[in-house]
Amino acid sequence: MVVNKQNIRLIFGLKLKQLRLQKGLSFAQLSKAAGVSVSYLNEIEKGKKYPKTEKIIALAQALGVSYDQLVSLKLNKKLTPIADLLNSGILESLPLEIFGLDPSTLLELISTAPTKINAFISTIIKIARNYEMSQENFYFAALRSYQEMHDNYFEELENSIDAFIASELPALTLPVQPEVLEDILISKYGYTIDKDTLDKDEDLKQFRSVYVPDARKLYINCNLNRTQQAFVLGKELGFTHLGLEDRPTTSTVFEVHSFEEVLNNFKASYFAVALLINRDALIGDLNELFASEVWKPKAFLKIMEKYQASPEMFLHRMSNVLPRYYGIDNFFFLRFHDFLDMPQDNYHITKELHLSQQHNPHRNDLNEHYCRRWVAIRTLEDLKAEGAPMSEPHLIDTQRSCYISNRKEYFCISLAKSNTPSASTNVSVTLGIFIDSGSRKRIKFLDSESIPRKEVNETCERCPLVECEEREVPPTVVARKNQQLNIRRKLADLQDQA
Repeated sequence: MVVNKQNIRLIFGLKLKQLRLQKGLSFAQLSKAAGVSVSYLNEIEKGKKYPKTEKIIALAQALGVSYDQLVSLKLNKKLTPIADLLNSGILESLPLEIFGLDPSTLLELISTAPTKINAFISTIIKIARNYEMSQENFYFAALRSYQEMHDNYFEELENSIDAFIASELPALTLPVQPEVLEDILISKYGYTIDKDTLDKDEDLKQFRSVYVPDARKLYINCNLNRTQQAFVLGKELGFTHLGLEDRPTTSTVFEVHSFEEVLNNFKASYFAVALLINRDALIGDLNELFASEVWKPKAFLKIMEKYQASPEMFLHRMSNVLPRYYGIDNFFFLRFHDFLDMPQDNYHITKELHLSQQHNPHRNDLNEHYCRRWVAIRTLEDLKAEGAPMSEPHLIDTQRSCYISNRKEYFCISLAKSNTPSASTNVSVTLGIFIDSGSRKRIKFLDSESIPRKEVNETCERCPLVECEEREVPPTVVARKNQQLNIRRKLADLQDQA
């Protein structure tokens, strides 16, 4: 078991409560028998206080058990799921505070739950172990939930950005130049910037930036384009301006130490994107784009160019403003990586966000092949066909994706480019907006005939489409389900014949 002071308090409190209930004693009755106040007893049972030795002796006598039995960390069979939960370390991994919970509240809910709920919790723990769900997985899953709970729009961060611009960039012009941000880091916050070191080290050149807190030194990879430099510098300003001390020191999170670190990294990234893509200016640009009854890809790219934004930055900023300012809160965001140095096509979802529901498509960790009809993958295949990775241009494509599993339809816009500075990786980002009366009202071009419509599915293994030129592998999951249905029918026939 993961033994720490918090777990010891929680276990003691749970055992005390269980024994009190078994004896049929109220708070007042046990309080009087043991000579402790009702409020103190309540704090003990909730795992917030651990009594001194003489109080433990008094409680044990009042309950008719031994001192050793009461202080033992061993839990009985009824509380086995809680023991499993504490032993797994999952409880320490979960950022319960963002959901308004603390460990004692959660365990109190579990301890009073029916047996079936306890069995369900044990099942979740076993699944986590079998699929090697790490602490990092929990942190990033919690972050996605945090974003979804807030519709991916954070008023306090937007206000901080507005205050920063008013104070530091009153004469702000777009696009924001990296030199301007670099000057603020150096002159106001005492940073030293090094753009020569990272690229010279074979192991470190994978990072876009590395920060050394004690020296206030920021290493920036010299291979970054101006957009990437501006983002790195804007993110660093986010950490400093927002006072986020618990943070990763590398551009890509190399090691995760706490949820606070993951959350602060998100906040700094949000700050950087919102700083570079001004909210009010973007809303004006999107209003004009959405008013057209014809989809205009060149107009879209022109807006993105106005802010010198990367595809991921731009689609993420759109995901911030769509719910708040357009009432569009049914959409997904996906980022795919295509690892070119692999012997075969390796398309992996490396980031996802789903607002309002678990939209298709979503990540699948069963080594299945994502549907090759997705525009997200088509842009990567088109980019690969270009030969050498492009450093600046972006491939852009759109389609209306209709999922054959539920007939839900999405307008999907996808952009692909080389993942600088990693020449062996291409990346595509996709924003999929659910097509309904609300989105049609705000975005006039959704029914434009220039946008191709395709029937799609989740993975090749799960796709029942008979004729599919893009299919990568046979529909093994579908075949297995059909076989099971056939067996059920034959078993039913045997019952009828008997």
